[in-house]
Order: sequence, then C-alpha cells, then structure tokens
Amino acid sequence: MNLPGLAHSPVGADPRPAALRTLLALAVVFIMLATTGWTAVHRPDAGTSLRAAALASWAAARMDGRPLPAADAPVRTVARFFAGLDGAQRARLAEGHPLVVGNLDGAPAALRYRANLRGLEQAERVEDARSRDVSLTPADRATAGRRAHRFASLAEPGRQILAFDPTGNGRVAEVFGDLDRAERISVVVPGVDTDVLTFERTTRRLTAPVGMAQSLYEAQRAQAPGSRTAVIAWAGYTAPTGVGMDAATGRMAVDGAVRLEALTAALPGDADVALFCHSYGSVVCGVAAHALPQRVTDVVVAGSPGMRAESVAGLHTSARVWATRDAGDWIADVPHLEVGGVGHGADPVSPEFGSRLLSSAGAKLHTGYFEPGTGSLDNFAKIGTGAFGSVVCATGDAACRRGISVTDGD
Repeated sequence: MNLPGLAHSPVGADPRPAALRTLLALAVVFIMLATTGWTAVHRPDAGTSLRAAALASWAAARMDGRPLPAADAPVRTVARFFAGLDGAQRARLAEGHPLVVGNLDGAPAALRYRANLRGLEQAERVEDARSRDVSLTPADRATAGRRAHRFASLAEPGRQILAFDPTGNGRVAEVFGDLDRAERISVVVPGVDTDVLTFERTTRRLTAPVGMAQSLYEAQRAQAPGSRTAVIAWAGYTAPTGVGMDAATGRMAVDGAVRLEALTAALPGDADVALFCHSYGSVVCGVAAHALPQRVTDVVVAGSPGMRAESVAGLHTSARVWATRDAGDWIADVPHLEVGGVGHGADPVSPEFGSRLLSSAGAKLHTGYFEPGTGSLDNFAKIGTGAFGSVVCATGDAACRRGISVTDGD
C-alpha cells in the first residue's frame, strides 16, 4: 500500500520539511475521518458466551473446599496455588475449566497447553454447530465454519497453545521450543488484521504470527544449535482491522500493552526476553515499554509506524531498542507524527530517535522481515540467541553494537 504522491525515504532520513510533514499528517487524519466501513468487524457471540460461562463456573468452584484464585489474580498467587496441588488436582481443573486455566498467568505452561487443547475442542464443537445453523446468516455460518477449522488445526497433537480465548475475533498464543527450560525467550508481537483466523496461514505463511515465530525459531536453532531458546507467536490482544482509525490511534495498543506486560511478567523461569514487534505491534511494544519487567532486555521493531514516543529515552525502558525497515516498505510513506491523538509519533529508524539500526537486506516490502535468507531474520535470530557481537548494522559499521559488553551476548 502506498499513499499517492509520496516517495519512499531512505532509512534514517526524512527530507520533507516539518511543516509539510504536519500537513501530510493532517491530510491522512482527514481521509481516515471521512472514510467509513474500514474497521467494521464481525465479532461472533458464541465465543463471548463460552468465556463468560467459564468464568462464572470458575468463580463458583472449590478445590477440596477451598476457593480457587480469581481469574485475574496476581501471577505469584496463582503459581503458589498450583504449587500446592498434586497432578490429579491440576488435571481436574484443566479438564473442568479449560478456558480459565488455559489463560491463567502463573499456571504451569504444560497445564495451560493441556487446558487449551480441551478449550479448543469445546469451541470447535460450538462453531461447527453454528456453521450448520440455518437461523444464522450465510455469512455468519461461513465464519463459524472457518473458526471451527482453525480451532481444529490449533488442537492438533504436538502444538503448545499457551493462551486461547474465543471471545470476539479471538486471542491466541503458541510456543515453539521448551518454554520451561529456555534461557532466552523471543516473543513475536504482530500488527493489524491479526486474530484467531489469521493467526496462521497456508499461503503467505510468513505474514502470519505462527509463520513468523516458526521462521524465527528455526533460524535460532540453525544459528545456535546448542542454545536453549523458545519463541512465542503472540496474538494476545485485539488488533485493529484494516488501515483505519483504530490503526491510526493508540487505543487498541493501550489494551495490548497491558496484556503484553502480563505475558512477559508471567513467563516461567528467569530467561531473558526479546520482543520482535512488527508494524502496529511496535505501537503496542512502545506503549508497554515503560512497564515491562527487567527481564525484557531487547525490543526490536520492524516496519514501525511509530512507538508513541519521540525518542528511545521517551520510552523509559532499560531494554535495548533496535529498529529496521526495508527500503520498499510502504510504512515509510506514513507521516511519523502525532496530531490530536492520531499517528504514532517519531520514526524509530530516524537518527534522532536513537534506535540501534539493523540491516534488513533482502527483505521485501512490509511483510518480508521474517523470510529466510534476509538480513532482518538473521539479525533477529542473533538477538534472540544473544549473539550481539555479530549483528549486522544498517549503517555497515558497528554503530548498532556499541555499548554492548561481551557478557550480554557472544
């Protein structure tokens, strides 16, 4: 997608005068406000009722006479509760309350995988029935059929689904690798048009969170075979649909940031965590940055429209901030400004922002950053495995590696 009349700017520079960029931003705002129907979203009711019923059942349940922790209880409270249960008790809760246990931060990862398998099977049955319900519109029946197919795919043997909520357009997260034993964990944070249906794709596989995470995990394994890493494909927030007002504001990013903070705080062990934030996902990461736990050591943004900050210092994070953008990425045409709450602020690849600029050689356009053989994926894998000394900078020198001690990586 290109905005008419705008030429791509090279990474790190925007030759257009500030006044012109402001006018362009205002034009974009006007176009968005004048355009209707871009973000109209069908949100299935079945998922909402499933989750509501699950929460009500959990709140009323007891374990040997004791109340269960609240579904939004602190991670330590949940972890302490499950530590006091035996295997049979844990299994009983996972089987009886899958849509709660499967999303309960602080519950053991393996138990969440088991619960979510059960939750997916439940949701698949509901959507399969809806797909044959003649009282629904043809469009609703078709959507239900697609959801049933997706849930069946996610429930296939061997998949490690860390979170699953069928509410609305759905939220889901999948783990590649051994999360409990990992010394380094990478989280892929995707952008617009991400929901349970687009979580994985057969065609254009690497434009979906599952494909991105699989590609990153495989690159990490190839680069550092002996390292203990895990990668999470995280579609755990409600993302904007289409390039409309939701995508131009930070409203959905604020909710996404809260969920991302909770995920990173609840990960098992003491592994370092790196976030790989694509497109609108970088807005989520930018909003979350100040509240992320210390274990998040690196935030990497690719094809970013902005992080709702004017500089790295404005993110108020101790994490290293890396940025990359392909020369043909249309996101360069979006004015990197914030006007009246619309827009996401300064360009993370501009020299003034202060990011560590990564090479993305070989990446194609806005969705090619996780393609095998690209400089971007190679750099992502190096950051994810801690091989900072061999990261390739966009400037062709060692500028992006400065200040990183050997103890921080290879």
